Amino acid sequence: MRSLVLAIVVALAFAAVPARTADETIVVGSKNFTEAYILGEAVAQLLESEGFVVDRRLGLGGTKICYDALVAGDIDVYVEYTGTIAEAIKNIDGQPTRERLAEVLTPDGVEMLETFGFNNTYALAVSEQVATARGLTRISDLRSHPDLRMAVSHEFLERGDGWPSLQRAYGIEEIPAGIEHALAYQAIADGAIDLTDAYSTDGELNRYALTVLDDDLGFFPVYLAVPLVRVDLDDRAKDTLRRLANTLNDSEMREMNARAVLGGETTVAVATTYLAEKGIVAGDGSSAATQFRDTLTGRLAANTTRHLELVVLALLPATVLAVLLALGIFKLPLLSRGAVYVAGLLQTVPSIALLALLIPLAGIGVLPAVVALFLYALLPILRNTVTALTSIEPTLRRVAVAMGLSPAEELRHVFVPLAMPSIIAGVRTAAVISIGTATLAAFIGAGGLGDPIVKGLALNDTRLILEGAVPAALLAVVTELVFEQVERWLVPGHLRASNSGG
Repeated sequence: MRSLVLAIVVALAFAAVPARTADETIVVGSKNFTEAYILGEAVAQLLESEGFVVDRRLGLGGTKICYDALVAGDIDVYVEYTGTIAEAIKNIDGQPTRERLAEVLTPDGVEMLETFGFNNTYALAVSEQVATARGLTRISDLRSHPDLRMAVSHEFLERGDGWPSLQRAYGIEEIPAGIEHALAYQAIADGAIDLTDAYSTDGELNRYALTVLDDDLGFFPVYLAVPLVRVDLDDRAKDTLRRLANTLNDSEMREMNARAVLGGETTVAVATTYLAEKGIVAGDGSSAATQFRDTLTGRLAANTTRHLELVVLALLPATVLAVLLALGIFKLPLLSRGAVYVAGLLQTVPSIALLALLIPLAGIGVLPAVVALFLYALLPILRNTVTALTSIEPTLRRVAVAMGLSPAEELRHVFVPLAMPSIIAGVRTAAVISIGTATLAAFIGAGGLGDPIVKGLALNDTRLILEGAVPAALLAVVTELVFEQVERWLVPGHLRASNSGG
């Protein structure tokens, strides 16, 4: 029972920690590609330079997640594109004016600030070798080459200003495969595909010597980068962000993207340099806190701490609920089997799908991540506890009754001690599962060791992927060792030995 008492005490301690209110913090979000990380970081650093407290939720995902998070108040600002607002968010035909865009955003409580100055439009790209061999210069030429191996980003494959409309406009019959945007360029370089969608400011266009096909029908609208903010955002914060207006052109943004993808600079460093060189932020554009956060040590410390928070906040209540539920129903076979079955059904839902399903209910960030991890942790703990309690030797149960033990005393002196090894094994399994699953929390802005993994995928940077994957693996190993010690403390030696022998 000591484990239950400790769990409840720690859970109450976490619950007693006051959360920061929205008034104290400006939450900055971004999509999950190189340029979005750079601009999101620039927005965050600029706000910090003016004394605002900033919570970064960078790399959230596609347009829908970011915009819905802004409307719901889960984030306060992120960088969007005018063409995306018109085509994918508000379904406006043609090229709307700035006034028209502002008009359709207002009912959502969203305000569009001045543009950064550059146009990052969509494009279709092929390698120079394929362009030369097939005589490709225009998108219209694709009609004559149905055998091209095409793969485009998942969002482009579905959105209104993406493949479906382009297909109709140009009379192209083929349907491409879906691929993560950052991986598509390497796929072209490896010869795995022939064509993909691109952003006109992508640094990879030069790195991989790609040919951008001419949009000869003028299909793609203008995509001017603009900060979208909540209408109720502090006016001083809005005025601060207006200092970013018209500070970048297409070539400058392409060069910044190239430095992050090809030059080995972090997106934080690129954003810092941009703010300093443009005179937007005095000095080198970075505080001591920002500089530390951009070091490997700073990132590991912040990401590991958040990762542990997610796991602990999910595991503790899952342990308390699963164990108490098992103790309450294990003598009722039908009910106990039903509870284990329901918990097992939750395991069949893919984790990334469960996170997505929770967004409309709990928004983005820590809450939906903790709820998802909580649900996944229930099964191993509940199943192990129920199985252990129902497998106790009937003779021991009869002896307990013969001794006149009350049901509560029977639980305390017989059932719980004998079941403890299996209970701890279930909690250990749930903890390890939670550590691995928590890496997906980065997709909804919860942070943790999944952040560098997601960012590494977006930037096609193996070092960043390993920066998240290796500590997560080590954390799982350490967790196993910790639970071995917990078991030594809570379980008598003869029960540990009998449990191992079984």
